[in-house]
Amino acid sequence: MAFEGLSDKLNNAFKKLKNKGRLTEADVREAMREVRLALLEADVNFKVAKDFTNKVTERAIGADVMESLTPAQMVIKIVNEELVSLMGDEDARIEFASKPPTIIMLCGLQGAGKTTHAAKLGKYLKAQNHRPMLVACDIYRPAAIEQLKVVGAKAEVPVFEMGTENPVKIAKEAIRHAKDHGNDIVILDTAGRLHIDEQLMQELRDIKAEVAPDEILLTIDSMTGQDAVNVAKTFNEALDITGVILTKLDGDTRGGAALSVKAVTGRPIKFSGTGEKLEDLEQFHPDRMASRILGMGDVLTLIEEAEQKLDQKKAEQLAEKMLKNKMDFNDMLDQLEQVKNMGPIKGILSKLPGIGNKVDDMDINDRVLDWNRAIIQSMTPEERSHPGLMNPSRKRRIAAGSGRPVEEVNRLIKQLEQTQKMMRQFTSNSKKGRQLRKMLNNNGGMPPMGGFPGM
Repeated sequence: MAFEGLSDKLNNAFKKLKNKGRLTEADVREAMREVRLALLEADVNFKVAKDFTNKVTERAIGADVMESLTPAQMVIKIVNEELVSLMGDEDARIEFASKPPTIIMLCGLQGAGKTTHAAKLGKYLKAQNHRPMLVACDIYRPAAIEQLKVVGAKAEVPVFEMGTENPVKIAKEAIRHAKDHGNDIVILDTAGRLHIDEQLMQELRDIKAEVAPDEILLTIDSMTGQDAVNVAKTFNEALDITGVILTKLDGDTRGGAALSVKAVTGRPIKFSGTGEKLEDLEQFHPDRMASRILGMGDVLTLIEEAEQKLDQKKAEQLAEKMLKNKMDFNDMLDQLEQVKNMGPIKGILSKLPGIGNKVDDMDINDRVLDWNRAIIQSMTPEERSHPGLMNPSRKRRIAAGSGRPVEEVNRLIKQLEQTQKMMRQFTSNSKKGRQLRKMLNNNGGMPPMGGFPGM
């Protein structure tokens, strides 16, 4: 996952401060030297890394340690605040036009994921009750128009194209079409190049001059590190971009681009691509990203994803059954389906406090969910509803039917028993019961993470 190396190195630097009764200037400077090296290794811009550590050092040396915090916690608090400031103090949102349609122009180098993220953005905005339309302005790359049609169909967002007409004319006609057909957002998928050239920039300037976009979003590949920042700087100087979409932030990237873009260009990251699926697009929250970098998790994003991807009614019914200690294998099967809808297990765990970027070191196989589903689906309706019926012969039959070892069948049965036992402990205590109900309600009806089968 992104920032894994940076997160580990930052935590190692902070560990050395944990046993100190008070901070000295030498302690702070030594820790910040390690932080600067960690940032540079994460491919953060040199000037950005230097300015960042200077600010933290100045604040830490002059700060009184709060009574409730250890010196190490004070440094972490300051680092967290400066990370948020570095990436943007506030969440940056799309600026919608006062009179529709809102015109969003996507630009970037070839291979940065511009076309796919046009569809992702369309799907994201459609879920917010907008009526977006994608526009094929890339007339040079082979199959670019067809690719946009394919991803547009998957996102259920209409695509406007005029073949290999002049891109400026295409953009202009698309806006007229959007007004006639009630599309309140127009997303222009412009042409990219393998490298920045004047011909590309002039075409983008011409489109900008003709249609006056409300947003110019630069799509950059976070895997390219420092090069991504240089690309952002060049595009910003030429087009005065309004924001950035950072792609592939779920991959094995050092994360330097996310920490450098705002400082170098003055333009915020508005969205981040977190996977290959069209729904894998998140609004970028600087405070939440800082929390992830420091290994504190990102529970707010996890809850938001649960609210969007879980079947709310089923989740609430399951929560009620858990509170009444009546959960059976039918409920576990529903739960498996819900977890699968939320994406890879590592992606879920990476947002939990205390786990964060350590998730890559964990032995987690998403196929466990499918194996557990196969086991439950090999049970009779009676066995699913009455787990107590299980005996050795039934277990062997279920194992044969699912193609899984008897040990895995036993493990799944034990997991259900442990969940039931945990629920009994909560419900036997009225105070704990109220706490559990509150937790389930706050999580959008989502069951406790530890109760997810296969986790």
